[in-house]
Amino acid sequence: MDVTNGAVLFAIALVFIAAVIATVSAAARVMVDPACGDGPPPPPAVTGIGSMILLLHTLRTKGFGAMIHEQYAKLGSVFTISFFGLKTTFLIGPEVSAHFYQGLESEISHGKILEFTVPMLGKEVGYGVDIATRTEQNRFYVDALKPSKLRCHVGPMLQEVENYFLKWGQQGTADLKQELEQLLMLISARCLLGKEVREKMFDEVFSTFHELTDNSLRLTSLLFPYAPSPTTRRRDKARARLSKLFAEVVRSRKSSSHFRQDDVLQNLIDSKYKDGRPTTDAEVTGLVIAILFAGKHTSSSTSTWTGARLLSHKQCLEAAIEEQQQILKKYGEHIDYNTLLEMCFLHSCIKEALRMHPPAPTFLRKELHRADEGGPRV
Repeated sequence: MDVTNGAVLFAIALVFIAAVIATVSAAARVMVDPACGDGPPPPPAVTGIGSMILLLHTLRTKGFGAMIHEQYAKLGSVFTISFFGLKTTFLIGPEVSAHFYQGLESEISHGKILEFTVPMLGKEVGYGVDIATRTEQNRFYVDALKPSKLRCHVGPMLQEVENYFLKWGQQGTADLKQELEQLLMLISARCLLGKEVREKMFDEVFSTFHELTDNSLRLTSLLFPYAPSPTTRRRDKARARLSKLFAEVVRSRKSSSHFRQDDVLQNLIDSKYKDGRPTTDAEVTGLVIAILFAGKHTSSSTSTWTGARLLSHKQCLEAAIEEQQQILKKYGEHIDYNTLLEMCFLHSCIKEALRMHPPAPTFLRKELHRADEGGPRV
């Protein structure tokens, strides 16, 4: 790969914009269908051994997306797949998904689908607490990631990107996914966790974080999160170590209140619930692990697919670089938040990559009460 100044600039803009605007697009949304009473007819269903064999063949040979699109073309926006007594209803498109996202927790819920996240994040946050507390904790994230607060992170992001690519030669072969994941971890350490983690604890924090997430996402941990197994023991050991590391940072910051940092960790430390109660050390640790876990996959996936698609479409890559060069001429080589926001073509490329390769193509809920989506009974 020939690394020129233009290519480095492209990488800077790509990583920053993808990290900021990466949103989870859903090509299909999944909901489990309980027994329902009288009402509209149920949606069309895929049943029978023959149909299931064809379905599994498509899944194996063409992938999950192709399998769903094939059924969508045959059956429409709402359909059910019945497999060994388990009925899963798919809702495809915004016109049939309103209840999926807007329904009350008492009507449509994650159920125990995300139970595996509790040992990973901690029982003090996320799906280890009630919906009211979880809603307030989500508010902490929204406040910490406001555009007005993200503006101050452009400088540190730019420094991390430039320092990273200074280590590259002018030519060579690189694993795009691996390189962008590593770069995004460096940016996360600097902007989410602060200078002390980035400069003194980076290797230890992120090797432990990798151990935690790797063992949390193994099949045994997903299906049996509390079972005593080598995988869950490694997960719990990594979680305890990470908790100790973050607790040390939080206590250090609280004891030095005159020295305040502008990063997400500090925002979470300063956050308060509606009743005035401040966040605890355990809650801050869980919230930080959660945001690192959520952001790592979405940002790295979006950046990698955007880069890969541009590299395979020369005309689009040239247009993106030309746009950046023109904007830099306008602002005199000065890159800031507003400069990046003017890169409209690159924004469009990232959004198209998200449409084609959503980081999370499906979401799952368990319906507790009947919902009628576009006519059929779900």
